[in-house]
Amino acid sequence: MNQEGALRADARRNRERILAAAEAVFLEQGAGAALEDVAKRAGVGIGTLYRRFPTREELLAATCSARFLSLAETSRTRDDGRDPAGALRAYLEDLAADTTLYRGLATSIGTVLQSGTPGCHATTAEGRRLLHQAQAAGAVRPDVSFEDLVCVVTAISLATGEDEASQTRIPHLLGLFLEGIFLEGIFLDGIGRR
Repeated sequence: MNQEGALRADARRNRERILAAAEAVFLEQGAGAALEDVAKRAGVGIGTLYRRFPTREELLAATCSARFLSLAETSRTRDDGRDPAGALRAYLEDLAADTTLYRGLATSIGTVLQSGTPGCHATTAEGRRLLHQAQAAGAVRPDVSFEDLVCVVTAISLATGEDEASQTRIPHLLGLFLEGIFLEGIFLDGIGRR
């Protein structure tokens, strides 16, 4: 094997060790864990970690990529036969649940989804597709953007991410957002009726 091939194989092994270590450390300590802990567990120097993943968000995105690819694929498969609003809601529930995987991931999810990993790209593309489909069906207001939905997922994930018991509230909280909190015909403080 030539020098270049050996270097590539070594770099690939380092990347795999870093991702495995990051998964373990983020599960134990949350998304805000010291990257030095990740490097130490991977058996690499911090410089090697930063050469592969210049930012925390890039490391988080790479660690979540396979999970997000699965989320997008599950959503595309499940979309058959669902109404557009139901398909979008199921996708948002899954995204909120995945965003609570690592404590603190929710605070970075908007940046993580923009990182360009295959999983982040697939999840974003699927969310945009479902949003446009629901808007075309008249189920979602036309002024709602995918970025708006990410803000909602962030808020729900922050509210439910601290303990596993509260994660069962994700569908309820998402329903409050999607369906609103007002009873038919009533606005806040009795300001008006429809």
